[in-house]
Amino acid sequence: MPIIRKSCIEEIKARVNILDVVSHTVTLRKAGASFKGLSPFNQEKTPSFFVSPDRGMYKCFSSGKAGDIFSFVMETERLSFQEAVETIAGRFNIEIVYEEGNARAAQQRSLRQELLLIHETAVDFFHQAFLADDADAASVREYWMANRGFPMEVADEHKIGLSPVNQRELTAECRRKGISFEALKECGLFYQRGSRADEASLLPRFRGRLMIPIRDHQGRPIAFTARQLDLTPADDPSRDAKYINSPETPLFSKSHVLFGLERARMAAGEDKPFLLVEGQLDTIRCWQHGLDTAVAPQGTAVTEGQLMMLRRYAPGIDCLLDGDRAGQKAALRFLPIALKTGLDTRFFVLPPGEDPDTLLRRGGVEAWRAVAAKPVSAIAYAAGALLPDVAAATPEQKARASRSMFELISHSDSEIARSEYIREAAEAMKLDWAGFSGDFTRYLHQRLRRAPVVPVEKETGETRSPKLTTAEETLLHICLHDPKLGREITAVIDPEWIDREDRRGRLLNRILAEMEHGLWEGVTTFLDDVEDAEERNMIHSLAFSPPAHEDSSQVANEAIRQLHKTSLLTKIREIDLELANAKDTIDRAIFLQRKRNEYRRLLLDPPRISARGF
Repeated sequence: MPIIRKSCIEEIKARVNILDVVSHTVTLRKAGASFKGLSPFNQEKTPSFFVSPDRGMYKCFSSGKAGDIFSFVMETERLSFQEAVETIAGRFNIEIVYEEGNARAAQQRSLRQELLLIHETAVDFFHQAFLADDADAASVREYWMANRGFPMEVADEHKIGLSPVNQRELTAECRRKGISFEALKECGLFYQRGSRADEASLLPRFRGRLMIPIRDHQGRPIAFTARQLDLTPADDPSRDAKYINSPETPLFSKSHVLFGLERARMAAGEDKPFLLVEGQLDTIRCWQHGLDTAVAPQGTAVTEGQLMMLRRYAPGIDCLLDGDRAGQKAALRFLPIALKTGLDTRFFVLPPGEDPDTLLRRGGVEAWRAVAAKPVSAIAYAAGALLPDVAAATPEQKARASRSMFELISHSDSEIARSEYIREAAEAMKLDWAGFSGDFTRYLHQRLRRAPVVPVEKETGETRSPKLTTAEETLLHICLHDPKLGREITAVIDPEWIDREDRRGRLLNRILAEMEHGLWEGVTTFLDDVEDAEERNMIHSLAFSPPAHEDSSQVANEAIRQLHKTSLLTKIREIDLELANAKDTIDRAIFLQRKRNEYRRLLLDPPRISARGF
């Protein structure tokens, strides 16, 4: 692969604002001199991801990751450094300059770039086939307009296409653009026949089907959904499947992609939830009628990863699902992960036999308004599905439905939300609130007793030893009572020293992050964003417990020393293991021994803050 000139990389970094890069993935809001949002690396409800446009840097305090525009794209899009540079340059129309010495260097591309180019080429190829002046294209346009009820303007807007029954032109067009045979094999648009390494061995995966491009959240085509037509040949391996999707590729993972997100994320927000529908044509129909926050999964059940993507852009989701039993089952599968991710969820129940496409085709916006006027909360919807006829239900039926409801509600990790869900469920199922709440508490205790105790293991396979220090709690206590001293602590402590698997460490990490960015507004404001009941209890206890020491800086320095020591000793043990077990070269052994000696020296000189009291 050709090497990009260092001066070109520096120019890209200087010209591109990190906010423009990060905003493609994370919804940010102003926070002092910085911006903050939900972590793109971890599942969280309280923002711990900060971007500093002045420094061109980001810092994620929940995962510990930090970097610049290149590392952000590398992490979120799973790219190499060079691919990230090329991606950013292409996104902001900056010409890439490669090192000289290879005449073909400027023509060479990464595999990812080639796959993107193939899909851009395929979108244009299929759309032109859809518009062609021949009998097959005319019949598909008739299907699009008469059977599906879409105008041609919508087909042009979304680049709807036709995969010809007999076609070799797509592979030929890709080869004319210099795309490698390896990329054609990996793109998912072809089957390979035999082991010959040429385009003659590649057979089209999609034949005689309506082609709907699937795009990533930035709007780049990465896959297709193909709808069966009368043209679909009898010898097609998937002839009987009404819809087929592209297979998994380096670009496309169906569990991490939502159809329409590139458009819907621009419209969704705090007061405008996403609208979840079942299929791609449902989504396009919603857009046609102004419902521009519509998205759809890729022919499979909604995944936690997909909902976490939505959670970055908006706190709520409305579900417009089919009104049949299958739609009801889909909703019950969806609800646990919706509660787990903290999305505010509502349902709009369609009449039996209706789907979003038919509803809007027949009744337009007025039909939607009639449905939207009767939202059903997540808990009320679940109660109705689990216990359809409350009045006629036997005590045992109510008990079974209650257990299912307990299982559902337990997926929420917010005590406040759980309490409200319990009240709502008891009311919907016509049950005594006190008894229902008591049974839920017993359910949680029983589940806790049944849960096996599994030790957390490091990547090395060793059982993780419990922490023997309360250094995080000590520093947390100091920060809550003396924010000025807390800001001094942020200047000397490395976030890597903090154990974020422990509740005290997670809280300390978040408070230090707010203090570092000048966002700390006191305990009360901080608690507004803490939903976990145990974390809230810890903060309350520490905040109301007065300091038991006079020299807070001395206590802080001892806690910092403990964290510093624990981190260094861990690194020294890892070096000792490598020296003992690995058959390293002499040069590697010398390097490791030098590092070990360096860590030993650092143990003698821990970082400190200035001495003073509360």
